Order: sequence, then C-alpha cells, then structure tokens
Amino acid sequence: MTERQPNYRFATEAPDHIMVSIWDDAKTSMAITWRTSTAVETGYVLFNEEGGEVMRADAVNKLFKSDVNTSYIHFVRLSGLKSGTRYYYTCGDDERRSDEFYFETEPENLTKFSFICISDHQKDDDHYNPDYSSLNAFLKKALEEHPEVKFIFTAGDNTNNGQHEIQWNAMYEGLKGIIEYRPYMMCCGNHDNRGFEFYFPEEKNRYYAEPAEFFNTQHQLSYPQNGPEGWQTENYSFNYGNAHFNVFGVNEPELVNEWAKGDIDSCGKTWKFGAYHFPIYYAGPNLSNDDGYPMMRECMERLDVLFSGHEHGFSRSFPIKNEEMFDRPSQGTVHYELGNGNYNPPGTKILAKIWHASYYPQEEKVASYCLVEVDGEKVKFTSVLSDGRIVDECIIDKEKDEIIPRRIAPVFGPGRTRVFYKGVDLGLAASEIPPENKDGEWYLPAGTLVSVIGGETVREKDSMTLKLYGRTVRFTCGSDIAVTDKGEEKLAGAVYRGRCDQLYVPLDSMCRIFGMKWAYAARNNFLTVESANESHPVPYQP
Repeated sequence: MTERQPNYRFATEAPDHIMVSIWDDAKTSMAITWRTSTAVETGYVLFNEEGGEVMRADAVNKLFKSDVNTSYIHFVRLSGLKSGTRYYYTCGDDERRSDEFYFETEPENLTKFSFICISDHQKDDDHYNPDYSSLNAFLKKALEEHPEVKFIFTAGDNTNNGQHEIQWNAMYEGLKGIIEYRPYMMCCGNHDNRGFEFYFPEEKNRYYAEPAEFFNTQHQLSYPQNGPEGWQTENYSFNYGNAHFNVFGVNEPELVNEWAKGDIDSCGKTWKFGAYHFPIYYAGPNLSNDDGYPMMRECMERLDVLFSGHEHGFSRSFPIKNEEMFDRPSQGTVHYELGNGNYNPPGTKILAKIWHASYYPQEEKVASYCLVEVDGEKVKFTSVLSDGRIVDECIIDKEKDEIIPRRIAPVFGPGRTRVFYKGVDLGLAASEIPPENKDGEWYLPAGTLVSVIGGETVREKDSMTLKLYGRTVRFTCGSDIAVTDKGEEKLAGAVYRGRCDQLYVPLDSMCRIFGMKWAYAARNNFLTVESANESHPVPYQP
C-alpha cells in the first residue's frame, strides 16, 4: 500500500493568499496581504483609480515559520485613498506579479450597506488534502445574488486546525476569486488556534496556542492593531458606515472585556456588532458558557447583536441582559448563532432553548450564511441555506424599538417558577414541583433535576442519594449536612419535604457540590442551572 502524502500547497515565488481587509478608516485605507516563498523577500503593490496614475506602496515583509515550512507574508497598508472609489491593484515584486484585482473604499456618510456573516467553514474531510472548493462555490453564489455586499465577516473556525499550515493553505485556495475583491474580516475560533503535537498519520496530543500564533502571524498587519496589549490581531475593532464591529478572540476574556468596554463606549456609532466564536446562549445539550460569561458580560451587553458559531446550527435569542430576556432591542443583546458555512452538520444535537426566539438544527448537509442589511436605524438579518431556503428573517428597528417578526420572551406566573437545565425545561417530571424560595434561599427537588438530566437518583425513606458528573451525594430530610464521596458538606439550610412529598435541597449548596452554577431571571421568573461539564450523563443500567 502506498503511503499517503499531504498536499501542503507550499508557497512559490508567485504571490498567493491575496486578501484585502480593513485596517483603519475604511473610507481612506485598505490592507493588502499576500504570501511568497522565501526566494522573494520583498514586494510592493501597484494601484490606481480607473484611468488614473499608477502609484506604488512597498510591503512590510515578515517571515512566517509554520509547522512544515517557512514563507514570507507581505503586508501593504494603503492610506490616503479617496472615499467611495474603486481601485485596481496588483501585488508582487519586479519579476512576479499577481493578476489585476480591485477593491472599493467606503463612501462618505454611509448609512445603508450590507455584509455577509459566516461561521465554521473549516473542512476536515481529508486532513491530508483539505478541500474548500465547496466554500468557494457557496460564497460566489451568494455574492452573485448580492453583489452589493461590502465585506465578509466571520465568527471563527475558519480552519479546522489552525496551528498546521496545511489547513490555512487549503482555506486560502478555497477563497480565491473572493477575498481579493472584498475585505475578509475574520474572527479567531478555537479551531483556528488548535494544533496537534503529531499531525500525520493521526492527530495526537491536541493543544491550543495562546495567543493564536499562526492566526496572528499571518494577519498581523491585515487587521487593526487596536486590541488589548499582547492580544492584538485576534482581538480588534473597526467601523463601517454607521456601525462598529468588535472581534473577540477566545483567550484572556477578562483583559478583552476591559479593552472592549472602552472601545465600544467611545465608538459613536448607531449599530454595535460583535463576533465571538463560542455561543453564550447556545443550542447544544452539552455546552456551557463559562468560556466567555460572566467575564465578558459587561462588554457583550453593550452590543446590539453578537454573532457566534461553534455548534454548526442556527439560533437567534431574545434580547438578553443580566440573564433576563426581553422583547425590545433596547433592553438587551441579541445573540445570533450563524450555523455553518461549509456543509458541516453539527456533531451534537441542536435544541430549542428557553432563550431562543428562533432556531434551526442544520443537521442536513447544507451550508448557510447571514445577509445583514443596514439601513439607517433598521437592520435586516436573513439567514439563507445553500439550497435557497430561508432559515430566519428578522428586522431590528431602533427607531420603533421593536423586532419583526414579534416574539415575546416568556414570563412565568407567581408561584410557578420554572427550572431550566442548560436552557431546557425539566418537563412533565417537574411540572407540579416548582422550586421554592424560603428566606431568600432557593430550594428545589434535586432528585428530579438529576434524574431528568441523566444522573442517578436513589430514593429511600427520608433520604436520597444522587450520582452526577462523577460525584455521589446523600441528602437526608431535616439535615443541613450532605454526605459526599469526598466527606461531609454543610448546606445553606436543612433538607425538607416539599410539594408532592419530594425532598427539597438548597440550590446553591447543590450547585457547589456538583460543580454547577445557577442564576435567577427575575423578570421571567425562572431559574437556570448550568454546568461546565460537557459530558452526557446516562443512568447506569445493571
């Protein structure tokens, strides 16, 4: 049997990986990035308006040493351009130049424009030779239908293993004919900074680079260097028209939060959009939001819409602030999970959660993008599948302070507090045994919660033993001591018999013991219980 060889798509002396991007004021500047082999150490861009004088801009040339090769990344940051103007350009050196492409600068006083959002377009169908041709065809079709689009905005996982050059080379080949013309504004996802100590013939010893080494090195001068010190490139912001965009990496959330608060507060724009790869209000059964919440809550809740990905399915939340769900856009942030942009069905089930105004599991082998159309105080969002079906369509209207179609966030009545675990209602098993608040302390029928989510509940007279996430805990009626596999634990109050003769346990104590957290949404009158553990509990069957 012949041993398979990777298709590395190494750099040559001819320019490739050609990309335009916004690095400063989009009305008067543009960045152009390309790659060559180390045989070409310098380069420059020739550019001009149609029929105008040809001008030259020399590149900043930086070595990029990857896991398999060394090449040059060439950056040109054009400035002093005319607004609302098409420029034609080539890049390279004296002997090896690219074809001619063009880009357009932002017009003055722009309040009506559109852009495309995609996420999770990575491909790992064959990590010896990743094939992004389906992405190329999908995006070109979208742009043919919407030629007015000004740029492409991603929510991460642009590659499957971004610490291996083979993936970036395949991705850039898949974006040829697209990103030479329209700015390509990437968010860094967890796969973009993921690598393996051994990549061939099998992936072994996974790690995540902090900072995102390959992402940052290849795009160091492609994007604004205005993020927090030491974490630029994977964190940056830019303006376009009457909108401000914050791009968040997946590292150092506390530091990013402090930077972004000031950045958003000072932007002076009508619309504030963000991209963060991990969904805060997720759709899967096993995720958690501990990666970004609560560390980035302050900055995220300054945004109108936060785009995300990671789960490869679509969902759109009600406006949310401080765990509470609202009806009007002025009251919170809409969390918009984009689905996947390259025929990558989700690896886990996508569920409708209490916080979702709209969702679609995208388990069919289809790709999706979101067309965002800004028009003054209104923005229209249309999520479209590769086969033309529309997944979701909504308009956020700041002037009227409404979202169309109207969806009212649920509010539960007095004495009918609900409990949701990772956003899912506990269902019939808990319908007659709601949680109770006694002297400011929440109590709930813990055995029902554990049973519903797949743990093991053993009920005996006046006691119960719960097994969940590797812990075993015994609660006894009338006692404020829990006996655990790691010793005794003092509870916030004594266990008691509540409705339907069930044993009620202090919620905060239970969460502490099992490594969970909880929150109460006062406006909506429900409790959410979360766990950072992403395993799927299944009861033991002897």
